[in-house]
Amino acid sequence: MRGLKDKVAVITGAAGGIGRSLVKRFCEEGAHVVATDINPAGLEELKAQLGEHARQLTLVTLDITDHAAVAQAIQKVHTDLQRIDILVNNAGWDVVKPFVETTPDFWQKLVDINLMGPLNLQHAVLPVMIANGGGKIVNISSDAGRVGSSGESVYSACKGGIIAFSKTLARETARSNVRVNVVCPGPTDTAILRSFMGEGEVGKKIYDGLVRAIPLKRVGQPEDIPGMVAFLSSDDANFITGQVISVSGGLTMHG
Repeated sequence: MRGLKDKVAVITGAAGGIGRSLVKRFCEEGAHVVATDINPAGLEELKAQLGEHARQLTLVTLDITDHAAVAQAIQKVHTDLQRIDILVNNAGWDVVKPFVETTPDFWQKLVDINLMGPLNLQHAVLPVMIANGGGKIVNISSDAGRVGSSGESVYSACKGGIIAFSKTLARETARSNVRVNVVCPGPTDTAILRSFMGEGEVGKKIYDGLVRAIPLKRVGQPEDIPGMVAFLSSDDANFITGQVISVSGGLTMHG
């Protein structure tokens, strides 16, 4: 990808499955990655896995639901590295269950992590990008936010909100040379999908039915996501903003 070498990219949820793949790809493209996660042990494990690329990492333990902590962390990153060129809002969380079995406390946790967390990061990063002449933001939403997903009602609402927010932010910041786009993974082999499938014969039936519904006949892997994110963060995507792209094996096709 053109234009990623030596850029500073902040990636949230870096210790998770998709997060680790994102960090690895951006390091391979020559970027300096600020890897954030609420799990410090996971971040250290990520660093150990990256080998020679570890020197391109800055690790930041961060609770994205804490606006003040996010603002402080971003200020320190800007002070230390002098720039923030790319923000990838990847962190997310869900537990699959029917809406009638959920509680307001559960809803609030989902909203705090999946909606407010990305808003907190963008609120802190955007002034830095605007002052530096521009930047790229890629928000990781979900196909659950485009077409819904049984057992993920509030999660779907949050991810749909991210899509609408991103389109609006893209309009607001275009004149400041900031591009904002959205990547929506389809069913991907992550902890959320595994919790949805459960265990035993029932889980296998759910999984097999899902595979049958996907035109490419497999669920996504974490490694399937970074290519599109890297592209939207690169100079090759300088004339793209406000767009929503599914990486779903063809499960969802939007014109």
